[in-house]
Amino acid sequence: MSKYIVVTGGVVSSIGKGISSASIGRILRSYGVDVTAIKIDPYLNWDSGTLNPYQHGEVFVTEDGMETDLDLGHYERFLDVNLSGESNITTGKVYSSVIKKERKGSYLGSCVQIIPHITDEIKSMVRKIANETQAEVVMVEVGGTVGDIESQPFLEALRQLRNEEGPENVMFVHVTYVPYLRAAGEFKTKPTQHSTKELRSTGITPDVIICRSELPIDNHLKEKIAHFCDVDVKAVVNAPDAHSIYEVPLNLNRENVGDYILKRLKMEARKPDLYEWSRIVDSLKKDDFKVTVGIVGKYVELEDAYISIRESLKHAAAHHGVKVDIEWIKAEESLNPDRIRDVDALLIPGGFGERGISGKLDAVRHSIENQIPLFGICLGMQCMVIEFARMNGFEGANSTEFNENAKHPVIDIMLEQKQIKNMGGTMRLGAYPCKLKEGTLAHEAYKEDLVSERHRHRYEFNNDYRQLLEDKGLVISGTSPDNFLVEIVELPDHPWFLGCQFHPEFKSRPNNAHPIFRSFIKAAIDKKKAKNV
Repeated sequence: MSKYIVVTGGVVSSIGKGISSASIGRILRSYGVDVTAIKIDPYLNWDSGTLNPYQHGEVFVTEDGMETDLDLGHYERFLDVNLSGESNITTGKVYSSVIKKERKGSYLGSCVQIIPHITDEIKSMVRKIANETQAEVVMVEVGGTVGDIESQPFLEALRQLRNEEGPENVMFVHVTYVPYLRAAGEFKTKPTQHSTKELRSTGITPDVIICRSELPIDNHLKEKIAHFCDVDVKAVVNAPDAHSIYEVPLNLNRENVGDYILKRLKMEARKPDLYEWSRIVDSLKKDDFKVTVGIVGKYVELEDAYISIRESLKHAAAHHGVKVDIEWIKAEESLNPDRIRDVDALLIPGGFGERGISGKLDAVRHSIENQIPLFGICLGMQCMVIEFARMNGFEGANSTEFNENAKHPVIDIMLEQKQIKNMGGTMRLGAYPCKLKEGTLAHEAYKEDLVSERHRHRYEFNNDYRQLLEDKGLVISGTSPDNFLVEIVELPDHPWFLGCQFHPEFKSRPNNAHPIFRSFIKAAIDKKKAKNV
């Protein structure tokens, strides 16, 4: 039977519940415990697919094609597992399921209410993940902060879960903030006290309190928090700001979090081994040699919009023993040659809509004319195809996403998509196979003939222009196994020019950097060394 660790947050949002939860999972994995994760998002949206990245950050895509919260990306990277889309539970999914059951008469005429029907559905969804994965421990992160009206049904359901499963099988971890007031010259525990009081008012007493802070707090403060919040002083854990998110498991492990949790849940496990993880952290700290990658995107003001790309670049840089500096370049603005003079490579991420396209196309032209390594992902690849076509005689080449009457629609919508009017969940989503062509950058990077990658898009390379563009020098290095859909394009007479229709960033891990990102960073290293000769 699975055990459950419920992670809640208080005081402020974006406090680090996801990283704290993923770090606890990583620590338990080091003990040999099988761990899976669930992220609860209290918003009414069905999933993250239609949310503005400025509001919610990146949309993460699972193997089975669910558009989810970015915290599932943290869980996959920290736990080194592939999670299903069902691991992201939203209020929209819960209410939709209950309403469908009510319409079918499943409740036999009962008055459908928050308690018990909504709370029972939440518990059912949580238990379903536990049963399907057979994990020993299920991490359950509740989004938002304690006291939010949206979170109340979830907290009530999880309170009931503890009573039904037994207190030895369910524990609560509360992540809170301990601010340092510089004017007073001291930390303040009152926000933590109030947050814990708010949680206890729902019937939940935390077993562990993780205190987020800018600077480390001392034992005196821990004792004070333990006293006022009615927890064991050993259960008050400090998580100060770290150099890297990957340091957090090591910091929490030094506070003996794993031992405390295993004793609390009455679990036996082997001796922990975080040596490999500590080596990863050390490799991420290397900065003897730096490369600069310019990311040309439309959401660059909020780095969380490209969090998986950012982390993938770090993974690949650590693999090569270098550090990567990222230059965020706003795609809406004309590409300023002075600003990108010192970049060693360019990357164009995915996205939707026409805004920022001119800057992305400028980046493609700049890469071709100046022989700068260029990596295009999803829409980035489509921009590479469009600009290559324009530079090779196809004046007016475009995507029908931006111009329905394009003279040369080198990128066009999939036929089966043309009748769909809804926005959510109507794209090519999730894992699809890709066949690689020998003798190409892609094949050299993967060292495999067939790979599987995750997708999130509606528009495709228009096969009517396939042979025409190949005759101009474009290399189709990856396709669907039936050779119908174009997945990867390259230019042979270029230091490194590769665009892929899929999102490789979703499968990169700190202990296993994605092959294409490794190849890309190697090209950036070579470019910088050549400049310094």
